[in-house]
Formats: sequence, C-alpha cells, structure tokens
Amino acid sequence: MHEAYIVDAVRTPFGKNGGSFRDTHPQDLAAAPLSALEARNDFTGSEHAEDVVYGCVGPVGEQGTNIGRIAPMVAGWGEGVPGVQLNRMCGSGQQAVNFAAGQIRGGMHDVLVAGGVEHMTRVPLGADSAAEGNTYADPDVVTDTYFEEFAELTTQGEGAERIADEWGLSRRELDEIAVDSQSRWQAAAERGKHDDHVVPVETTLDGESVVVDQDEHPRPGTDTETLGDLPLVFREAGEGVVHAGNASGIVDGAAATLVASGDACAEHGWEPMARIVDSHVVGVDPTTMLTGPIPATEELLEQNDLDVSDVDRFEVNEAFASVVAAWLAETGADWERTNVWGGAIAHGHPLGATGAALLGKLPYQLADCGGRYGVCTMCIGFGQGIATLVERV
Repeated sequence: MHEAYIVDAVRTPFGKNGGSFRDTHPQDLAAAPLSALEARNDFTGSEHAEDVVYGCVGPVGEQGTNIGRIAPMVAGWGEGVPGVQLNRMCGSGQQAVNFAAGQIRGGMHDVLVAGGVEHMTRVPLGADSAAEGNTYADPDVVTDTYFEEFAELTTQGEGAERIADEWGLSRRELDEIAVDSQSRWQAAAERGKHDDHVVPVETTLDGESVVVDQDEHPRPGTDTETLGDLPLVFREAGEGVVHAGNASGIVDGAAATLVASGDACAEHGWEPMARIVDSHVVGVDPTTMLTGPIPATEELLEQNDLDVSDVDRFEVNEAFASVVAAWLAETGADWERTNVWGGAIAHGHPLGATGAALLGKLPYQLADCGGRYGVCTMCIGFGQGIATLVERV
C-alpha cells in the first residue's frame, strides 16, 4: 500500500454571517485556498493536481453546478483539472480529504487537492432541503417510509439537548467549554499560531477592494456570566442548556489540503507535514444524532492499536459544547490536548469546509508541541461520525 501525506493545508479566514465575504461569490471563496496552495508551494495546479475533491453541504444556487469542478477553473487551473463535490453534511470537508487519501493509498492517484467550502450568508443553512430555511426537522425532508424505521425527525439542536440530558451536563459546564474555546482562540491568535494555516483573501466589499485576514466570529473576553444571560434556542427557558454562545457560529469559509503520495513528494521535492494514517466513519442513533465522534474515535484508535493516551492532539468539532463534553466523558481524552487553539464555538463552522480546516490544523499543532499523533473527529447530521488519524513526519 502507498502512503498519503499532507504536504500543505490552508483555510480562508472565516467571515461572520453577513460579514466581509457577503459580496464574495462562493466559487471565488472556494478558489481562494487553491490559489494559496500554489503561492506557498512549488506546486502548479494545472500541472500537478490530478483531481479536486470538495465538500459542500448546500450544493445549490451559487454553490451548485459542482463547485469542486468550478473552483479550480476560477483559480486559473484551466480545463484539464477535474473536480467533484460531495456531501457528508458536517463531515464533508474531512471526508473529502479522507477520500483523497484513500485514492492515493490505493495507488490510483499521486497528487490530489481536497477540502470544502460553505458560504452560509449567500446559501443559507437548509437551502438544499425540501422546505426553504428548515433545519432538517421538517417532515417533508424525508419520505413517509423513513418514519416506518424511525419514530421522529429531530433537529441537531434538540440532539445536542438530548446529549446534555443523557450525560447530565449542566449549562455551566457547557458554557465553560465555550469560554475556553474563545480564550484559546484568542491566545493562539496573539501567539501567531493561526498565521501559517489561515491565508488572507483579497475580495470586494461594498464595491471596495479589501483584504480579509482574520476570523470574524470569535468574541474574545467572553465569560460565563455573559453566556448565562443568553436565551435558549431549541427549548423553553429552564428546560434546556443550548444557546448561541455554546454552539458553533454560522460563518463563510473554505479550506484545502494538498495530499500526495511518497513518490510524488520525492519527485517534486515536497516535504510533507504529516501522514494520513487511517480514517473511519460510523452511523449512530439519528434521534440523538450527534454522538458519532465517540465510537468513530474509539474504533479508529482500536483498529490502529492505539490508546487515547497515545494521541497528542485532538480536534473535535464544537458543533455544540455538549457534543464535546460527552465525547470527553466517554473517551477519557484530556481536554488540555483537545481543541487547544480554539474551535468552532470561537471561529465558526462553515459546514462543508470545517472538516478540512480542523484536520488541516493538526499538522501545525503537532509540529508546535512536538507530538506524533493527532485525531480529528466530527459529529454529522442524521446520526453519523467521522474520524481521521494523522502522524507527524
């Protein structure tokens, strides 16, 4: 079997909903990290890229027409680079990288670019479903036959509330995770930890040329007292724990990873950052929906003869703080080795891009701490989980 390596991984800054990317077409946003990969490496997309694999959860409207094909064309890679768009909901960007790694490990390709995009301002959450603006809990989204197998269709937010119920998680505990996410992002930003991974994007805003070079969603200085005043989103007051402050932010962004075989790295003189060791996906109960990271992580480590203590850095998507808290409780992982530079509660969650962005963070974190192994894992709508194991080289 061939090995698959991460040569470079980049993402755009994540723009807040209605923020600096509001006038940027999703195709241009998707192209931005592709152009950055070219600028940063001895790599020419039109000559070296054999395919582009892009995740996108709302592949309609401006994100339709196979944005995985359009993005390299917009980036100037010409007609010869094919592209494909995939949708594993919130795990799409991570799945794109995993698929690329599998193709390379199987010997079918040597150089692939994988990532994802989501412009949640211009293509809102739920735009791809049967009822405009729904949150995957409108019965029209699924066939009547679905309800012969499953009693109900829940929102992800209600799933997060049910996780909090099952694991006995208090609002205060979840708010403390949220505060940590914000403070960790801020501390990492002040130390320049994001600088190599997050690339500036030149775009147009209100008719003027601007450069967006920082995430716009973080709220430095957030504390539990401030979060305690926020209203619940999915349940009545006093009956739940989930609110906007302990859930991921709605943002616009894109991420891309240059994945190559060992032979390609040697041929082109590329020094890889990490080896993609293995990946794993699971299905779980869709009525709680978001517990997938627990078995995905456990089974991934088991199939590679590793223990949670062998992993130096974890990235667990902060879709909701309750997801992370339950994952910590079940796996026994150390919070001090998890989401160390802040997560989606701080920087936001552009659905199709987040997986590639979180996975792309790990090589930088492993280099920073001198660690060997990193694991990225995400919860996914309709009850799925995804996990990827990387090794610093």
